[in-house]
Amino acid sequence: MSGTARHDREMAIQAKRRLTTATDPMERLRLQCLARGSAGIKGLGRVFRIMDDDNSRTIDFKEFMKGLNDYAVVLEKEEAQELFNRFDKNRNGKIDFNEFLLTLRPPMSRARKEVIMQAFRKLDKTGDGVITIEDLRGVYNVKHHPKYQNGEWTEEQVFRKFLDSFDSPYDKDGLLCLTLCDSIWGFLCRETGVVSGAHFPDMKTEAKQVGHTDSFPRGLFGILCWG
Repeated sequence: MSGTARHDREMAIQAKRRLTTATDPMERLRLQCLARGSAGIKGLGRVFRIMDDDNSRTIDFKEFMKGLNDYAVVLEKEEAQELFNRFDKNRNGKIDFNEFLLTLRPPMSRARKEVIMQAFRKLDKTGDGVITIEDLRGVYNVKHHPKYQNGEWTEEQVFRKFLDSFDSPYDKDGLLCLTLCDSIWGFLCRETGVVSGAHFPDMKTEAKQVGHTDSFPRGLFGILCWG
């Protein structure tokens, strides 16, 4: 059994055990996702995105309930309403499901932060605490990106998409600051399904095997590993 598979199995067993005593709705939902393994939260996000027909990244309570039911999450309607209300901050009957999923994932440990810091320092060639397109040139090879290969995007557009992936959806400026390390972790969780520090050795090994140009998330790990 690979390290990833073994870790997933241990995570699922631990989550199911903790679920028997958990009372907070958020924790109960988190544990039900983790009981499916490292990609459990990512799977719930996929369900929500399927329902997001207008690409607004928001859902109402009816869609929220349907998503939970489709994903076979066991929560009372009152618990689901409590969760929804926590994130419906302006009381317009809708929540940003990306923000919801970021909160749902486990807190970032010291080990995770250190990996993010290593990757950030590798990308920040000038060492000024801000990653720009110029920093990425010569560090991140875009030639294997499908949209670069078919001529749809230029090198600069690929780099900008990379940086925008971490930025606020309402204020994209093409800059990645160290203060956004939690957003980096959220991006990696969302794109790779990684939710635990124990996954990092496996991701690093995989990044070395596929190279650092395979995709954005694995590329970030690849840059970290290849040096």
